[in-house]
Amino acid sequence: MVTPDSIRQDIAAGLGTVHLEVTGDGAHFEAVVVSPEFIGKSRVARHQRVFATLGDRMRDEIHALSIKALTPEEWKNSR
Repeated sequence: MVTPDSIRQDIAAGLGTVHLEVTGDGAHFEAVVVSPEFIGKSRVARHQRVFATLGDRMRDEIHALSIKALTPEEWKNSR
Protein backbone atom coordinates (compact mmCIF):
# COMPACT_ATOMS: atom_id res chain seq x y z
CA MET A 1 0.00 0.00 0.00
CA VAL A 2 1.24 3.45 -0.88
CA THR A 3 1.52 5.82 2.06
CA PRO A 4 3.12 9.23 2.45
CA ASP A 5 5.76 7.57 4.63
CA SER A 6 6.64 4.94 2.01
CA ILE A 7 7.03 7.65 -0.63
CA ARG A 8 9.12 9.74 1.78
CA GLN A 9 11.39 6.75 2.47
CA ASP A 10 11.99 6.10 -1.24
CA ILE A 11 12.78 9.72 -2.00
CA ALA A 12 15.09 10.00 1.03
CA ALA A 13 16.91 6.80 0.04
CA GLY A 14 17.52 7.98 -3.52
CA LEU A 15 18.15 11.69 -3.10
CA GLY A 16 20.14 13.74 -0.64
CA THR A 17 17.58 16.03 0.96
CA VAL A 18 17.79 18.74 3.60
CA HIS A 19 14.01 18.89 3.97
CA LEU A 20 11.34 16.43 2.86
CA GLU A 21 7.58 16.44 3.44
CA VAL A 22 5.07 14.09 1.85
CA THR A 23 1.33 14.24 2.46
CA GLY A 24 -1.55 12.47 0.80
CA ASP A 25 -4.67 10.35 0.98
CA GLY A 26 -3.55 7.08 -0.58
CA ALA A 27 -4.15 8.09 -4.20
CA HIS A 28 -3.05 11.72 -4.46
CA PHE A 29 0.14 12.95 -2.85
CA GLU A 30 2.09 16.18 -2.45
CA ALA A 31 5.81 16.37 -1.82
CA VAL A 32 8.09 19.23 -0.84
CA VAL A 33 11.63 18.15 -1.63
CA VAL A 34 14.61 20.38 -0.82
CA SER A 35 17.95 19.19 -2.14
CA PRO A 36 21.30 20.68 -3.12
CA GLU A 37 21.17 18.31 -6.10
CA PHE A 38 18.60 20.67 -7.65
CA ILE A 39 21.04 23.58 -7.94
CA GLY A 40 21.35 24.61 -11.59
CA LYS A 41 18.64 22.17 -12.72
CA SER A 42 15.40 23.08 -14.48
CA ARG A 43 12.02 22.39 -12.91
CA VAL A 44 11.53 19.44 -15.29
CA ALA A 45 14.95 17.98 -14.44
CA ARG A 46 14.20 18.30 -10.71
CA HIS A 47 10.89 16.47 -11.08
CA GLN A 48 12.52 13.78 -13.20
CA ARG A 49 15.11 13.28 -10.46
CA VAL A 50 12.37 12.80 -7.84
CA PHE A 51 10.42 10.46 -10.14
CA ALA A 52 13.60 8.40 -10.62
CA THR A 53 13.77 7.74 -6.87
CA LEU A 54 10.28 6.22 -7.05
CA GLY A 55 10.94 4.05 -10.12
CA ASP A 56 8.07 1.85 -11.25
CA ARG A 57 5.93 2.97 -8.32
CA MET A 58 5.07 6.11 -10.32
CA ARG A 59 3.57 3.99 -13.04
CA ASP A 60 2.11 1.15 -10.99
CA GLU A 61 1.12 2.44 -7.55
CA ILE A 62 1.07 6.23 -7.30
CA HIS A 63 -1.89 7.83 -9.06
CA ALA A 64 -0.81 11.46 -8.67
CA LEU A 65 2.16 13.21 -7.10
CA SER A 66 2.48 16.98 -6.97
CA ILE A 67 6.10 18.01 -6.41
CA LYS A 68 7.59 21.22 -5.13
CA ALA A 69 11.35 20.74 -5.73
CA LEU A 70 13.56 23.46 -4.30
CA THR A 71 17.21 24.17 -3.67
CA PRO A 72 18.16 24.94 -0.05
CA GLU A 73 18.46 28.65 -0.96
CA GLU A 74 15.01 28.69 -2.61
CA TRP A 75 13.55 26.93 0.43
CA LYS A 76 15.15 29.45 2.80
CA ASN A 77 13.80 32.39 0.76
CA SER A 78 10.28 30.92 0.52
CA ARG A 79 9.75 30.79 4.26
